[in-house]
Amino acid sequence: MAGGINETGEPYSAFVGLVYMFNLIVGTGALTMPKAFATAGWVVSLSLLTFLGFMSYMTTTFVIEAMAAANAQLRWKRREQEEVDDSDSTSEYSDDDVMGRGRSEPETKPILSVQRSGGPVDHFDIVERVEMGQMASMFFNKVGVNMFYICIIVYLYGDLAIYAAAVPISLMEVACGNHSCSAGSVKYNDTDPCWGSVTRKDAYRVFLSMFTLLLGPFTFFSAQKTKYLQILTSLMRWIAFTMMIILALIRIGKGTGEGRPPVASFSGVPNLFGVCVYSFMCQHSLPSLVTPISDKKRVGTLVLADYVLILGFYLLLSFTAIFCFDSSLLHDMYTLNFTDNCNVLDIPFLRYFLGLFPVFTISTNFPIIAVTLRNNWKTLFHRDGGTYPWVVDRVVFPLITLVPPIVVAFCTHNLESLVGITGSYAGTGIQYIIPACLVFYSRRHLEPVMGRDAINKHQSPFRHAFWVWFVWLWAASCLIFVTANIILTDTKK
Repeated sequence: MAGGINETGEPYSAFVGLVYMFNLIVGTGALTMPKAFATAGWVVSLSLLTFLGFMSYMTTTFVIEAMAAANAQLRWKRREQEEVDDSDSTSEYSDDDVMGRGRSEPETKPILSVQRSGGPVDHFDIVERVEMGQMASMFFNKVGVNMFYICIIVYLYGDLAIYAAAVPISLMEVACGNHSCSAGSVKYNDTDPCWGSVTRKDAYRVFLSMFTLLLGPFTFFSAQKTKYLQILTSLMRWIAFTMMIILALIRIGKGTGEGRPPVASFSGVPNLFGVCVYSFMCQHSLPSLVTPISDKKRVGTLVLADYVLILGFYLLLSFTAIFCFDSSLLHDMYTLNFTDNCNVLDIPFLRYFLGLFPVFTISTNFPIIAVTLRNNWKTLFHRDGGTYPWVVDRVVFPLITLVPPIVVAFCTHNLESLVGITGSYAGTGIQYIIPACLVFYSRRHLEPVMGRDAINKHQSPFRHAFWVWFVWLWAASCLIFVTANIILTDTKK
């Protein structure tokens, strides 16, 4: 995210790109959605999730259009540089030669295409990976660029805090004996004993300390996720999700479902909003996903199909959950509802598999996000031509990356609140405000250069300026609404 233009990587088909986007969006954040659904009511949840899915799809098309515009601007600047270089090379000739060359060799290269052996190439082809940070630098002023990095840094901090809490919670639930078949109807407190005089909260903090010691050091180095690790974690994720949906459907089909969710409960809407926004997040990774696609003619159609599939999956997972389990017994981490109730799942191995599922998948992502956050900090304070002292580069930046989310995780392990706050504020910026700003200012930058007749084949279907203003208005309304709710909730306490 912090970088500029990178290698596009090995090309893949549009279908593979669709699968990658599906896997990116449908992550472990989906596990916090069932409880949010049960709290807000099923009609409200259905309506809000559908609308937020539509809004996220719209801003995804904005980012893709901005990526095409960024590619066009880079080509235009190279074209401009080539003309400067050509004019410099003519200085070796006499004035008469220059004038003669100017009269006999008029400019023949059009502004919107570059002649190559294969014919003209559209400047709006997305062939170079331009990350969001680079697009912000191209289209925003200095204040806008700094605001972009602050927003993405806050979002990544929230991500790390969620991951740092989710893994110890899962380990605590497994280690504290919640896999007995009598545990399904028991609501545990943090002060309940785990091992003798050691409480559940103490056990959570022990596991958090172990998590920090094992994965924290990766923040000081470079970490790359291997292809096979991605395949393994994706496979485990889909086995777990499919298993939970099927088990819940079986229980509902037998008539033993305990869920009686409310139709609407507006007190749960602010947190549901944060969870839903977080669960549709992909805009910050679109350059890495879309650029390597070999044939981009159907990218728009595939993105729409992806969002429809993801919406259907979320609704299936959440609705089976809220009608299968009593709303008061739904965990922040949905997998835990299957690990402590033998009426739902009575196979010990599978209960432990679901209980430890977040541990394996989240642990592989934590170092990657930590390194990404560290690099964004470096980019935010980067000075042209300057370098950081060794202590600042190798110690200070990793520490300011690692310490805050671990401290937050030590103070609270309320995943629903962590996901809600992260999604409501930083998520709103990344998913709504930044994409709308990118597409708005990219259009303003390119129109004087390319002309009004230039056609961006990756232009968003929502090309009218009304949609940009609508997104901004929606984002502002969301931030005001969530902030007011937090203030009112605190006042009541």
